[in-house]
Amino acid sequence: MDLTPTEEMADAARRALEARAEAPPSRRGMTPVGLARARDLLNGRALSPETVRRMKAYFDRHQGDKQGATWGDRGPGWQAWHGWGGDAGRAWAERKVAELDRAAERE
Repeated sequence: MDLTPTEEMADAARRALEARAEAPPSRRGMTPVGLARARDLLNGRALSPETVRRMKAYFDRHQGDKQGATWGDRGPGWQAWHGWGGDAGRAWAERKVAELDRAAERE
């Protein structure tokens, strides 16, 4: 199974890293794990099945961030969401986790 991020995911990660770099320290989003994920996506690095599952879990937990007060200003929540691949990353992670689950059931 191909677990290589899409160009759309890489573009979201690039935009997130750029927004973070331009923001003052108090408005920077992303944990060290989120930064690592953004760099993985940006570099087109194939992800492990465990990482894909973590991506889905991240998006499941953080859907509400899209209603945050700083979302429209590319604030910390926006940066983090896009650092994980944005909406394209969420859809991709959901599809890939479903594929992983089906493959596990066949074993």
